[in-house]
Amino acid sequence: MLKTMKMLAATGLLTVSGFALAQGNAGINDAQIAHIAYTAGAIDVAAGKQALAKSKNKAVRDFASEMVRDHQAVNDKAIALVKKLGVTPEDNATSKALSAGAAKEHDALAKLNGAAFDKAYVQNEVAFHRTVNGALKTTLIPSAKNGELKSLLETGLTLFTEHQHHAEHIAADLH
Repeated sequence: MLKTMKMLAATGLLTVSGFALAQGNAGINDAQIAHIAYTAGAIDVAAGKQALAKSKNKAVRDFASEMVRDHQAVNDKAIALVKKLGVTPEDNATSKALSAGAAKEHDALAKLNGAAFDKAYVQNEVAFHRTVNGALKTTLIPSAKNGELKSLLETGLTLFTEHQHHAEHIAADLH
């Protein structure tokens, strides 16, 4: 966790504090979990769209396209599930912290161009996926009460772990 926090601080992403709130909150409910998961996915869709608008690097653009496609697909499944279950996702301190951190990171990335943008975007993706995957493993999945929600989160964890590894490979190539 300390290594992840250092990486997040280095890239300017402030979401770890939001996930720390979730990890310390044993009473997190399914409506809050759904909102956190959806928010994390929406953040990565937006970041991917930003990368598609700014990057000219094929590997970065391909990765960004994958993030938009995969995270939107998972969020679409999450929306369908909460509708089916009659659950209203509940905004909470963690999802608010995620959104605030993402807005700051979006603004920081907006000031960069070329290779500097590509490197910062991919480093952020590595850190973001590490943080989200850690929260999925340690808090969100174990805290989910509904089996279908838990299953969707587990599927997301598998996919997002692949995203993390993909981002790590791209980051190594960009150095």
